[in-house]
Amino acid sequence: MALPQHVDEAANRLKGATARIEDARGRAVSLESLREWLSALTDFTQALSDVNAFNNESVHEKLHAFADRMGLREFPTSRGKTGA
Repeated sequence: MALPQHVDEAANRLKGATARIEDARGRAVSLESLREWLSALTDFTQALSDVNAFNNESVHEKLHAFADRMGLREFPTSRGKTGA
């Protein structure tokens, strides 16, 4: 699966988890509603982590493509590695 599709899938899981959180929060407090809320919250955090990871990977790929177009032989440059 292509990277944009992974991002879209993770974003859809994030939206679904958000809806489940809101649904669980609207119910009377019980062990079952708390379990559903915690499960949805766990799914939300996992999806959010995936969205962030895929976005970082996308930025990384774009930076390397940009460096190739600029003709950089080394990316990041030696200067970038030392922090100078």
